[in-house]
Amino acid sequence: MATGLVWHERYMWHDTGAAAGPLSAGGWIEPETHVENPATKRRLKNLLDASGLTDQLVRLEPRAATLEEICRFHTAEYVDRVKRLAEAGGGDAGILAPVGRGSYEIALLAAGGAIVAVDAVLDGRVENAYALVRPPGHHALFDTGMGFCLFGNVAIAVLHAREVRGLDRVAVVDWDVHHGNGTEAAFYDNPSVLTISIHQDSCFPPRSGSVDRVGEGAGQGFNINVPLPPGAGDGAYQATFERIVLPALLSFRPDLLVVASGFDANGMDPLGRMLLHSGSYRVLTKQLLDVAAETCEGRLVMCHEGGYSTAVVPFCGLAVLEELSHSTTVVIDPFLEILEPTVGHELTPQQDAQIGEAERVLQLALST
Repeated sequence: MATGLVWHERYMWHDTGAAAGPLSAGGWIEPETHVENPATKRRLKNLLDASGLTDQLVRLEPRAATLEEICRFHTAEYVDRVKRLAEAGGGDAGILAPVGRGSYEIALLAAGGAIVAVDAVLDGRVENAYALVRPPGHHALFDTGMGFCLFGNVAIAVLHAREVRGLDRVAVVDWDVHHGNGTEAAFYDNPSVLTISIHQDSCFPPRSGSVDRVGEGAGQGFNINVPLPPGAGDGAYQATFERIVLPALLSFRPDLLVVASGFDANGMDPLGRMLLHSGSYRVLTKQLLDVAAETCEGRLVMCHEGGYSTAVVPFCGLAVLEELSHSTTVVIDPFLEILEPTVGHELTPQQDAQIGEAERVLQLALST
């Protein structure tokens, strides 16, 4: 069975405005291009096309999410605020959450694209799917935007899977370099949704994503954070998967596995300090495919989040989609020669200790 791809040119028209890095221009910040711009996503889609892989995928046409779908997570007041900002020509929907003219409709299309991917997998049209959407969503909270995110695409898609499609259990694995705080908040007291975030410790949001955030009430033990120190590479991520992520998924046995797929843990990303490369993401994808096959009939949906190296991100995305579709293209990632030999891929004592602390805290939460 084939792999689905959600894509629309309108995603590239979300305008984050003049900026320098992640900060909007103004004051002493000379105007430049905002780091969350269309380039990485467009170049990923271009590489899929140039490699011939797009022709092997099933095109999934996105639709705009309805207000009812968006408001399963967000307040009506916040949704209206995003709409009014866009109609007024732009503004900020929250901390580092720029809105441009037309961004409201594009954000609805992004959330709707995630829902379309979920429906296509659950309907059996495709075995798995990748939603290459923009703007991203995993930082957005119920009443505010944050970190380039306007609407919580993954959270909204998971709520659709639970409340409309009737799934009992959904698991979310977030491998973006930044903590998936919005998705965590959406399901923090919900034992029906397992949320796992592997991220660079204290990168963004500040003081977010600590190991002791394990869920509350009935949801205690169903939120897992693994904050890794800067400089973590294959060794740390593999240890995290083998000791925490895969056992948790096998124990939880979800009906659907959703991945918040950010590629900003790559070794050349301007907003992260990790050392992954396309080969890393290829291995992680294979492991998630295997656990999905064992627990939920292979039903796996990935939704694009961050990743800001225009050079490296396309090759990371291509590797993931090659694995999802069980395909091989003629493309060889030229950045592997630089990133694979980088010192830091071996598991260090500090990394081992932080992973061990996450294990300990999780076991304590499950036993109380």
